[in-house]
Amino acid sequence: MIDFLLEYGLFAAKVITVIGAILIAFVTLIILLGSRQRERESIEIEKINDKFDSMREVLELELLTKDELKAAKKARKKEEKEKAKAVKKKLKTEEKEISTLKLFVLRFNGDLHASEVDRLREAITALLCIAKTEDEVLVILDSAGGLVHNYGLAASQLMRIRQRNIPLTVSIDLVAASGGYLMACVANKIIAAPFAIVGSIGVLAQIPNFNRFLKKHDIDIEQHTAGEYKTTLTMLGENTNKAREKFRQELEDTHILFKQFVQQHRPNLEIEKLATGEHWYGTQALSLNLIDELTTSDDYLLEKSTNTDIYEVSYVISETLSDKISALLQGVTTRLLNRLFKGPLY
Repeated sequence: MIDFLLEYGLFAAKVITVIGAILIAFVTLIILLGSRQRERESIEIEKINDKFDSMREVLELELLTKDELKAAKKARKKEEKEKAKAVKKKLKTEEKEISTLKLFVLRFNGDLHASEVDRLREAITALLCIAKTEDEVLVILDSAGGLVHNYGLAASQLMRIRQRNIPLTVSIDLVAASGGYLMACVANKIIAAPFAIVGSIGVLAQIPNFNRFLKKHDIDIEQHTAGEYKTTLTMLGENTNKAREKFRQELEDTHILFKQFVQQHRPNLEIEKLATGEHWYGTQALSLNLIDELTTSDDYLLEKSTNTDIYEVSYVISETLSDKISALLQGVTTRLLNRLFKGPLY
């Protein structure tokens, strides 16, 4: 029986070794093939008005009689003529006339690392090449926040629009909290759905410490630094009260910067009252001046479509196979690290 188990164990080890070698070869082949594919980047534009018109036409064909359909088309032509006249009158200047207003739509779905910031910056760069001060940019934002420097960069990208004197509106359908609100407060106008989550003007950081566990198992940790505060709290070393106090001070300094930034862009806020880390729903946020209007992005776009050409702009990167594998591995690693270390976060 023992001989059988030994032989079986050796056989199983050989099988596992062969399967492992095949898997390694397969993954290597995919990476090599993927690396030969060229990454493609492009700006994609969709006219939202066409989407609305298509939806309306489908419903009219299904629901209206021939006479009603004819009357609807006639009314629409009259409406378009009146719209063109109104826009020309509004935008007429001494040198030229502009036929239509334009609204450019961007979307930002934020994660811990604000990973879409690179796509956002490229889309904004493209917009700034063509957008005029009489146009408008709408950012449909969904983010619960994340790393300070990442969301600071994302907010700075939106600042580029403001600096060109192009009206900027941010729409919050679900959540713009912490780093998400850091971005939203840059806008000339913030709109939100009644139950959207808004605010959370605070800073969070947390870190586990395994020092006692390591000591229990007689494992020594050596850490050498140059500079008194090169590091404060660590995961493996023994943390001191002095290090804790410095860490808390750094969080407080970050919180002060956060409050100053929000106050700069929303001067009517009672910032000390609101910068407690709490969040509010849209209806509450309106009464606290955290937002300017209660509405969804869908209603805002539908209303604008009557006298504005609406274009959704997105920067698209076609990923190679190696990129997808790398992103998958990075995602797994990031989730594991996030369980161990967080912060500081907006």
